[in-house]
Amino acid sequence: MNKCFLAKAGTVQPAWLLVDANDQVVGRLAVKLATILMGKHKPTYTRHVDCGDFVVVVNCEKVKFGGHRVAHPTHPSFSSKMLTKQYKRFTGYTRGQKLTSAADMLERKPEEILRLAVRRMLPKTKMGRAMLKKLKLFVGPTHDHQAQVPQPIPAT
Repeated sequence: MNKCFLAKAGTVQPAWLLVDANDQVVGRLAVKLATILMGKHKPTYTRHVDCGDFVVVVNCEKVKFGGHRVAHPTHPSFSSKMLTKQYKRFTGYTRGQKLTSAADMLERKPEEILRLAVRRMLPKTKMGRAMLKKLKLFVGPTHDHQAQVPQPIPAT
């Protein structure tokens, strides 16, 4: 008789991982981060238990988008998607829908680009919201989680 392994919530030991987002494409990086946050990279993955690891991402301002490269005076590696992609948000007031381009978002809140991309790849449940809280995004090469000793993972 075969036995299946099912992880229990109290027995899961999350690890801390460090990712450098320098020159990474947003969508491809978001897929890797979502997989790690859900725990699907582990052989002990159980879908009803949060088996994922904590992920610290540094250099969020240096991500890039796919698309064709276009000439831009301030950013030599600008892509067409950087100018055409729109982020929507709603203020709560009548006609309060605001559109922001990816270039503006990268200037104002560079970590929010990755947070939104990863959030949309996670489950839309309580557990998905708990998984997103384990994602720590930082602008620049330094972070606040030195005490947890995050292990760097290769940027492939």
